[in-house]
Amino acid sequence: MAFKRLLASLGAGGASVETVLTEVNVVPGGVVQGEVRIQGGSVNQDIEGLSVGLQARVEVESGDEEYKQNIEFTKVRLGGAFQLQAGAVHAVPFGLEIPWETPITTIDGQALRGMHIGVTTELEIARAIDSGDLDPINVHPLPAQKAILDAFIQLGFRFKNADMERGHIRNTRQQLPFYQEIEFFPPSQYRGLNQVELSFVADGHAMDVVLEMDKKPGLFSEGSDTFRSFQVGLHDYHGTDWAAYLNQWLSEVGSRRNWF
Repeated sequence: MAFKRLLASLGAGGASVETVLTEVNVVPGGVVQGEVRIQGGSVNQDIEGLSVGLQARVEVESGDEEYKQNIEFTKVRLGGAFQLQAGAVHAVPFGLEIPWETPITTIDGQALRGMHIGVTTELEIARAIDSGDLDPINVHPLPAQKAILDAFIQLGFRFKNADMERGHIRNTRQQLPFYQEIEFFPPSQYRGLNQVELSFVADGHAMDVVLEMDKKPGLFSEGSDTFRSFQVGLHDYHGTDWAAYLNQWLSEVGSRRNWF
């Protein structure tokens, strides 16, 4: 399925640009392929550069202020400078690698609310830059990530929300300047929990799984958070009963702190 986006015309009589994605469904570590088609206008124009990249809309906390920011987290330049003849069509195919840490945007065919990731196209003409709108892509979980997500659902957790936050998770393999949190409502047997937040930080071999348990505030106490992280191989995760593993850890932590 092709996905198209047309950039604005670059000035009176100028070129227009269309980006076509061959397939919008990808996984971390995969490749999104497509083609940028530049349609010449009524005059010849010198194209100084063409590039495509991946962009995410991320939450940023600064003091007491919180706002959204677009962060381009990978970028590829497509060829060098050339002259586009009036009325000519110049097509440039591309393959854009999806970093292993790229957040998940779709699970079991359902889009996660709050996730905005896509391909950007940038055309430079005569020292002016024309950037197109975001061409959304659907980032599906890796099999190892899906195993952890399925375990939460098996235990009765329900998806609440997901977000991307600027910053770093300590003691992980994180390279990108932001990370994803997938939030779950707990089932009734974990009655002392308000929510659980899940983060994946992957590379080509393994991933760090980071859990944050958010305790409900009591009548005479404030809520509190507990962190847990462990490593899962991308290719050797099959031998573990992840629902049992997560349930054991949640129960141990909750009992130790008299949450449950």
